[in-house]
Amino acid sequence: MEDFQKKINIIYEDNHIIVVEKPVNIPTCEDSSKDLDLLTMLKMYLKNKYNKPGNVYLGLLHRLDRPVGGLMVFAKTSKAASRLTEQIKNNEFKKKYYAVIDGTINKKEGIFEDYLLKDNKNNKVIVDKKGKYASLDYKVLDEKDNMSLVEINLHTGRSHQIRVQFSSRNYSLFGDQKYNKKAIRHEQIALYSHFLSFKHPITKEEMIFNLDLPKRYPFNLFSQKPNQESS
Repeated sequence: MEDFQKKINIIYEDNHIIVVEKPVNIPTCEDSSKDLDLLTMLKMYLKNKYNKPGNVYLGLLHRLDRPVGGLMVFAKTSKAASRLTEQIKNNEFKKKYYAVIDGTINKKEGIFEDYLLKDNKNNKVIVDKKGKYASLDYKVLDEKDNMSLVEINLHTGRSHQIRVQFSSRNYSLFGDQKYNKKAIRHEQIALYSHFLSFKHPITKEEMIFNLDLPKRYPFNLFSQKPNQESS
């Protein structure tokens, strides 16, 4: 359990939910790589901490792409999972991200709306009218070295949504190996889930979690503290 706590930053935990900072390059749940995933690690942590016999229940409510780090919440009971899933469906579950874009964006804030379709043949997501509706709004917080620090408010949770909606407009994310042709091999994508807001599934209390910019490159180019209002 000590090794787990060194690897995973547990932000908050009670009898119903657990909020953690997902490390980069760890799958959210089991995938074809069969590498140890965050969901399994958390189940192991709970099993050890509470000496639970048999299988441990942990509800997966949302996902982050493997190379992306940041805030995630998991449900420790089926009741909590059901109620939080309902909040997600009703757009009451708020998620915000920091991203660093290669280049500058002409319009410093705006809304992106598209229809996104999974291209299973090429293992990508593309903009296509046959796809599912995707929406986000963004604001440029700072610009430096021909890069832009952007805060993104996600309205829908489509696979690869942020990466595709920006790259399709020629605003690719720094280090995005899949959607940025200029990305150098082994560069880490500059996308980070920094903000979560939802009602506690049992107490109904407003839960707000907000993390600072990561200290790694290229986030560390932007030394000023961005606006972190929870609107």
